[in-house]
Amino acid sequence: MARPRLEGSQPAAGGLARLRSLLRPGMGFKRWLVVIFVGELLLASAGALVLRQLYREAAPEGPGSSPILWLLTLQFLPLGLRPVVLVAAGAAVFLFGLRRLMDALMEPLGGSRGAPLVEMLVRDRTLARGVRIVAIGGGTGLSTLLRGLKAHTSNLTAIVTVADDGGSSGKLRTELGMPPMGDIRNCIAALADTEATMTRLLQYRFPEDGEASGGLGGHAVGNVLIAALSEIEGDFEEGVRKMNGVLAVRGRVVPAAPVPLTLHAELDDGATLIGQSRIARARAIRRVWVTPLDARASGDALEAIAAADLVVVGPGSLFTSLLPCLLVGEIATALRASTAPCVYVANVATQLGETEGFALIDHLDALQRHVGDGVFDVVLANGNLGARAPSDWPARPVAPELPESWRRRVRFVTADVVDADNAHHHDPEKLALALLALPALGLMRRARPDALRSA
Repeated sequence: MARPRLEGSQPAAGGLARLRSLLRPGMGFKRWLVVIFVGELLLASAGALVLRQLYREAAPEGPGSSPILWLLTLQFLPLGLRPVVLVAAGAAVFLFGLRRLMDALMEPLGGSRGAPLVEMLVRDRTLARGVRIVAIGGGTGLSTLLRGLKAHTSNLTAIVTVADDGGSSGKLRTELGMPPMGDIRNCIAALADTEATMTRLLQYRFPEDGEASGGLGGHAVGNVLIAALSEIEGDFEEGVRKMNGVLAVRGRVVPAAPVPLTLHAELDDGATLIGQSRIARARAIRRVWVTPLDARASGDALEAIAAADLVVVGPGSLFTSLLPCLLVGEIATALRASTAPCVYVANVATQLGETEGFALIDHLDALQRHVGDGVFDVVLANGNLGARAPSDWPARPVAPELPESWRRRVRFVTADVVDADNAHHHDPEKLALALLALPALGLMRRARPDALRSA
């Protein structure tokens, strides 16, 4: 069932109200508060023994002989009122001190992330109990998905394509022999707490014609950071792990493979193309494949799939974002072996070039031809075709229509997941809520015949 949205929640009024939020079930705060009170109780018992001795030494007739002891033992009050005054004074002092302590912690720690410390603790503990989700793909679609899911869980793993060969990623790939990191950079930015600021930083490109840029001309800051960490650690996967840790993102981003992949395509007319940037503009693609053919999947990716509660493939470019991940043989095998339901999120619109003129069944048929049966349990398609689009928009909506032959093989779900003002993009929050609602609908992984599992 979908969890309430935490991103951008309004601050609770007052420090005491924030403290009350820590007492919610599952916060892991009350148990330690009890420990603190037990310690205070022991200290209070020791203080009571001291007061008892002082009572014995104080003169019962008045303050004449020992005024300090007479005041400390509250003998100027009626006997029955003394415990009430002590409890009230102790509670007031305790709450005042606790509040000031929390305020002192909030200022340096909470302010750095734009929210009070207590709200950060409550949010982080709630997100840490969220569903374990693995998202597979690349490009704008995967970033959109992560942007919506991070408001509901921090147990996110994005498995990202490493077949890009254009722009800054392509240059670093050629110069340093590293897997392209452009999609990895975009996903890390999407998962950052301070997304707007982090996006501006990681996406900033040094001017190509600037004298001061030198060899950095045209490179994105995020790509340079990942490349630097990979060089420092001596391993690309470890460099990406460090990047996740340095930026403290919600979840983690991992490459589909630890080596750069090269995407190849065969067209209907028999022509072949090499390179993701060229294939993205091509029409009538018959099949694609990646080299090296024996490329192994990232260990982090396989571990995440094995531990997932839900696996999501898409949205994203069919031939240049999704299939380059799925064609790493170990990933498709891991998806078939996983006990988690695997959901294919259909694109809301076709793409000029690679999926021009495609219907929903064309997307699914292409996936089946390349990775076989037994991978997907659920197909989630957009059911709202009324989103606004420019009059000269060349792409077309992907209608939520699926023939009976496919409906017998997967569970088909439609929902309003499109951005109302941008008909060729998903809405992050709508998509996240639709995915999180699937377990509540009973749409979990179902048993498959051995023939399908070995396809």
